[in-house]
Amino acid sequence: MANETTNTTLDDLFENITAEAIFTFQDTGVVRNLVTMYPITGSGKVVDIPIYPTVSAAAVAEATDLTNTAVSTSNATITVGEKGIMATLTDMARNTASRNVGADLGRLFGEAIAKKVDTDLVALFSDFLAGNDLGGASVELTADLLFKAQAILRSGGVPAPYSAVFHPKALFNLKKTLTQAGYAGTATAISDLGNDVLRNGYIGTVAGIDVYEDANFTIDASDDINGGVFHSSAIGLAMKQEFKIEAQRDASLRADELVATVVYGVGIAKDANGCTVIVDSAL
Repeated sequence: MANETTNTTLDDLFENITAEAIFTFQDTGVVRNLVTMYPITGSGKVVDIPIYPTVSAAAVAEATDLTNTAVSTSNATITVGEKGIMATLTDMARNTASRNVGADLGRLFGEAIAKKVDTDLVALFSDFLAGNDLGGASVELTADLLFKAQAILRSGGVPAPYSAVFHPKALFNLKKTLTQAGYAGTATAISDLGNDVLRNGYIGTVAGIDVYEDANFTIDASDDINGGVFHSSAIGLAMKQEFKIEAQRDASLRADELVATVVYGVGIAKDANGCTVIVDSAL
């Protein structure tokens, strides 16, 4: 098509869009920084992640041959696909706007793509090993559940560190109990962690687990969500193309088409390395 241009030949407006969009995308996502990234270079859109079994060592007598141990791997497969968003910026809108339209559009694009990536990742929390499930319908999130998740993962030989991701509304009860807002009349002193929650509004670390808030969960009809406590190896994020923005001039429309895309796929790599924690999100 005639009049095509890319972000390498754009004027200052589109440089602003690109810079703001990439910054927002990298700064906004929560879960993408907590999982294992698998870049795909060259051709192909599928990545196979080898899953190694647990093997055991044994005592051996002097001058005795060791018995060969067969190591058979399985694979977790992740297929990537395109995700994107497009907007048309007219000359009139650009030239008459009182704000920096480029920065505003860049921020909107970056937020939209980051939200899509996070939404796809948190949707995987329900696919962890069923035997690791904790909580249940209408169950409030407590420190007890995080300690249980830690015990399950450590018992399964999953190395630390661990991350926990929940909806802000689900974390409300944990914050409330840590600050004793839910215990009227108690004389017990608030813990250092509780005081930090009162001051800063976020939890930080509980039971050696880094706790994160993410509003991109799907809340079911009963106000429950599937939160997760996991090691980074539990989930894979295959990345074929990082976030990018391109523009194409439509002279007859007196406008520019702005397109933001990313090519990625997500999947469970090691389901035993995470715990699904089903908790209530009603305030």
